[in-house]
Parts: sequence; C-alpha cells; structure tokens
Amino acid sequence: MISERRQPAQSKPGDRTRFNETRCAIQTRGETSDIGEGPISAGLEAEVIPMLPVIPRAKGPTARSKRWGVILAGGDGARLRSLTRFICGDNRPKQFCPLFDECTLLGNTVRRAERSIPAAQTLFALTHAHRDFYDDELHRFQSQRIVQPANKGTTPPILFSALSIAKMDEDALMAVLPSDHYYSDEAGFTAALESAFEIAAKRTESVVLLGAPPSDPEVEYGWIELGASAADGSTELLAVRCFWEKPSLEIAEALLHKHSAWNTFVMVGRVRAFLEMVAQAIPDVLEALRRARLWTGSETRIDDSVYDQVLSSDFSRHVLSVEISRLLVLRVRDLGWSDLGHPGRVLAVLEKHNSKPRWMKAWKQAERAAADASPQANPAVA
Repeated sequence: MISERRQPAQSKPGDRTRFNETRCAIQTRGETSDIGEGPISAGLEAEVIPMLPVIPRAKGPTARSKRWGVILAGGDGARLRSLTRFICGDNRPKQFCPLFDECTLLGNTVRRAERSIPAAQTLFALTHAHRDFYDDELHRFQSQRIVQPANKGTTPPILFSALSIAKMDEDALMAVLPSDHYYSDEAGFTAALESAFEIAAKRTESVVLLGAPPSDPEVEYGWIELGASAADGSTELLAVRCFWEKPSLEIAEALLHKHSAWNTFVMVGRVRAFLEMVAQAIPDVLEALRRARLWTGSETRIDDSVYDQVLSSDFSRHVLSVEISRLLVLRVRDLGWSDLGHPGRVLAVLEKHNSKPRWMKAWKQAERAAADASPQANPAVA
C-alpha cells in the first residue's frame, strides 16, 4: 500500500489545527503579490493554443478497465441558492437542479463521465442531508454512492474515494469531476479528458489538471500561474508555478496578461499519486480516513465518528497548492467552462448560447420588480 512506500512525516503538536504552507501556497485577496518576479516560460507567450488531438482509442495502460471516476456532488451550493429555490421551490444544491434543460447538472456530469469511464467504476461523493435530492436520480448507481455525514470540503471525499479505489486496484487511474459545472463544448471536454488520461498513464507520479483559458480577469475563480513546458516545448502541457485563489483585480489582470489558466478542478492521475500528495500535505486527514470502513462495492455511509476526527479541508488550497511539484496542467482550448457560482453567471451562459429555459423570463421579471421596489439613494444627500 502507499504508506509502505512513503511514510508521511510525523505530526508535531498543533499540526491538526493548521495546514502546511509553502512559499507558493495559494495566494488570497489582499496579500502581497510576487506575480511580477522572474520570467515565465517563453512557451506561455503563445497567443494561439493548439487544438487538442482527436479522442484516442483506449489501449494498453489507458484501457477503460483501469479508469475510475469520482463525481463530487456533496457541496451545498449556497451562492446559487436564491436561483435554485426559485426554480425548484426548495433548498436543493445546484447540482440537483435542472438549470439549462430537463437534465440536472449532476445528470449532465454523469453523461460526461460515461464517455470516458466505465459506469460501474464511477463513485459519487454525496452528503446525507441531500438524500431527498439524489436518491431517485442516482437510483441506478446506488451501489456506488459514498455518503458523508456532513460536508467538510473537497479533500475528505476525494481522499476516501482514492483509498477505496486503491483497495480495488493500486494502479488505477482516477479522474475527479465536479458535478456543478457547465461546458458548452462537451465533445471538446471529452477530448481533453481523454488526453489527460493518456498523460497520467505515462506520468505516473503526476496529477494532471485541466486548465481553462481565461477570458477576463475574474476575481472569483481559482487561477493557476503556469511554469515551464513539461513536454518538449509544448504550450499545452505545463508545470505549475503557483496557485492564486480569488485574487485581487490587479493580480487577476497580471495573471491574464501572463497567459495563466483558470482551475477547473478536473484532474486525473494514478490513485497512488493522489494519495502521496495528501500524505505529504495533510497526513492527519489521511490517517483518520484510512481507519474508516471503505467502499467495497455497495453504498457506504461514512461513520460520524470518523468525520468527527477530520478537519474541513479544500483540496485546491490544502493539497494542490502545497504539492505543486507533482502537478501538470493541460491547458485546453475554450470549452465554454463555468462554475456557475452565482445567478449572473448562469444568465450569462444562457444569453451567450441564446437559450431560454422556462424559468428565465419569470426570474428576470422578479429581478426587475425587486429592483423597482428597492429605495433609491437620494443624490442630493452627501
């Protein structure tokens, strides 16, 4: 097992109340930037990102039988709650809401995964409080459901799934897919995911992230500052220099100018690579979950007592940003990606593609009525 190959460093007193940091750990709004220090690889200056190859046929080490998927569907979707409540009449998270058509975001993610990953080897990370929303939709995947007692961020479900997959196949390739995102170019996404599987099969110590080309200096996304080419001068496959989580506008503009990438949080790697990253970054979380009863082929509810010992943790902030030397970014062409973080983004996607779901007209009318009813500031008052 992974712990026999590489033991994590011994924890010191107080380690459970803080996470490891590095010089290039995720930067946040308001912190001093070193974005201008040092040259970025000349390969990053290319204005045109080459198109990804056509979808390769799985063979050898990248055969579908070695592929596993983890669909993250345990988030609370609080920022989009006003819209999902308007559409569905309840407090369901956005992944269980049909925002664009009759299919939910989770349903679209399932279709996305099934194009590259065997359906029987796709696990669903869920939260018990959402059972009313996922029970029917994931009925045919009941045996593949991993149910958390509470939402404690993205690290615990990713790690629990990785430990479970490693128990089945230590050499498995694992893809992590958020269930609440949108892509306008589904065929392009599939080509990108296939390429990531191919790369991860050869780069066994690395985890490959899909990096979306930014269109503007967005301050609510996570950014990846890109390093040198990782494949003979390629402008597609690159090392990571730094993570920037929700940067200031000034830093976002600098990152945009330097051809950085948005972090889609879609990632592919050997299951061992994921476990080794966590073992080095936050070993206490790994040890707590290693003692849990893992998924072995039937629906698994993680015990409350296990999660009581686990700190809330964001995988980007507390693992990826600490272990950047293990990461590669596959910079893909524009796939029309959005994380749908607030109602304005959903409306922007709909308007861009001239789509008008049934709820859209009523929502806009309600917004206008609310704006008309709100008191206007008196310009004569200083």
